[in-house]
Amino acid sequence: MSAPPSPEAPASHTSPVWVESMGGPLIVVPVSSSAAWRGCTETGVMAGDATAPDDYDRACAVDGPAGVITVGEDGAQALVLADEPATTCFLPEHRTFLRWLAADSETGLKTAAGAVLSDPATAWEECGTWSSDGPAVLMDSAEAGSAPDTDPSGDAMPSRAPVALPAGRWRVRAAHTEADEETGVGLVQLLPVAS
Repeated sequence: MSAPPSPEAPASHTSPVWVESMGGPLIVVPVSSSAAWRGCTETGVMAGDATAPDDYDRACAVDGPAGVITVGEDGAQALVLADEPATTCFLPEHRTFLRWLAADSETGLKTAAGAVLSDPATAWEECGTWSSDGPAVLMDSAEAGSAPDTDPSGDAMPSRAPVALPAGRWRVRAAHTEADEETGVGLVQLLPVAS
């Protein structure tokens, strides 16, 4: 598997923001509810309830390439990008999360993703529906939503990225495919659900 772009590489204005995981799933949380995401706790359980798993463990329990869990107590939902702890970015023009499974370059990965997205024969797996009240943030599920999103040393990739979305209800579908021997593409796409 080839590595994603290094943080030292010059970023163009069209390059998406890539987010890395520390080994667990990435999540997409509405900005309005991000402070309610508590991430991983030292004990693995929620404060005040020794039997309830922490948010990170709930995200890890999602089976399949994507799924939805609750955030906080107001009924908000997080979209969990499960299955692979792959470095991921959001492609707003396709409302799709692109997961870097294997590729020699970002350009090659994006080209392969475009081919998969335009191919009517792509085998998509349905992953339920997700509701969001607007803009969201892509982040590592191990981190608390209230944690700072920058690395003071500048040595690491950003730990979160903005996800520009209108409020809505979204049908979630995923595909993992090998475009060729050296390029593996993971996609999680959001399609609007008619009201």
